Amino acid sequence: MTAYRPVIWPPHGVDFSNSHKLTDLLVSYEFDKYMINFSNNYRIFARKSNKFMSVKGTLIPIGGNEDKGIEQSEIYTLEYIQEGILSRVVRESGGKEALIVVIPTASSIPNEVSENYLQAFGKLGCKNVHIMDIRNRAEAEDPLHLDLMKKADCVMFSGGDQSKIVQYIGGTLLHKIIQKRYEKDKFVIAGTSAGAMCMSQEMIKGGGIKEAFTKGAVLMGEGMGFLPNLIIDSHFIRRGRFGRLAEAVARFPKLIGIGLAEDTGLVIKNCNIVEVIGSGMVILFDPRKLKHNNQAMVENGTPMSLNNLKTHILANGDRFDIKKKKLKISPHHIKVIESQTL
Repeated sequence: MTAYRPVIWPPHGVDFSNSHKLTDLLVSYEFDKYMINFSNNYRIFARKSNKFMSVKGTLIPIGGNEDKGIEQSEIYTLEYIQEGILSRVVRESGGKEALIVVIPTASSIPNEVSENYLQAFGKLGCKNVHIMDIRNRAEAEDPLHLDLMKKADCVMFSGGDQSKIVQYIGGTLLHKIIQKRYEKDKFVIAGTSAGAMCMSQEMIKGGGIKEAFTKGAVLMGEGMGFLPNLIIDSHFIRRGRFGRLAEAVARFPKLIGIGLAEDTGLVIKNCNIVEVIGSGMVILFDPRKLKHNNQAMVENGTPMSLNNLKTHILANGDRFDIKKKKLKISPHHIKVIESQTL
């Protein structure tokens, strides 16, 4: 870092512009605070605003290509759809009689996507499935749509472009109803690919892998706000999105990064207790105890460096507690605590 250069630490809202002769910046993160060390031993402590919402609903983000019982390639298909992720969505929603609303807003081919979900949920015995294809903000204020959402047991967001979900639904009456149902009722919000990524407060909008882990390669924006403590990326293994998620958590080092493989998802209770479901793996990037992070200091297009970024690889049945920073590994239920915690 260049001496005399003013520094602003945007992810934390900390302004060092009045500081002088700052060199060898070192940032140490703890669960509820972070510490800035300079070469002159000057330190700043600031509380972090970790949010742990108390909610009655359930979130089920899915990494994409969840088994719908129709794919030809075995890589996306379990032997029986009844054993897959959508079956769990149905169970969490109350069973075959649940009223499920599918929103294909993110998709550029909503008719095909809607038909696939109607067939998939139909194979699971669900007959009360409705399509709500929102294509503008006025439709998100339609009284018929609002009334249907007030009665629903589950809303399922499809894949596609997550920005469209925020653009057409974010901040509307429909969004407010979904948020209220999630907080007050045993309501399920499920989403695949883009539908999973939009759940977080800080949302990945895009970014390729050619410039992976160079500053500015990942595009961030405001999501739907159902998950304030996580950043979610989808198709994580197949599309090589390690660098993209790493930059996201470097930019927001209070938040845990979640990389979901295809046909893999999470069941999240009380916005805190997380269970892995599906046939693939989940990658966790936990930056909360970073010892070095130069994201705020390097120029766009410049490679970044992180130190002590904890990484966990989880699979079906594994669980973790965001607030307590604990893992519970299946099938032996080995608890990981203290130095090995999240």
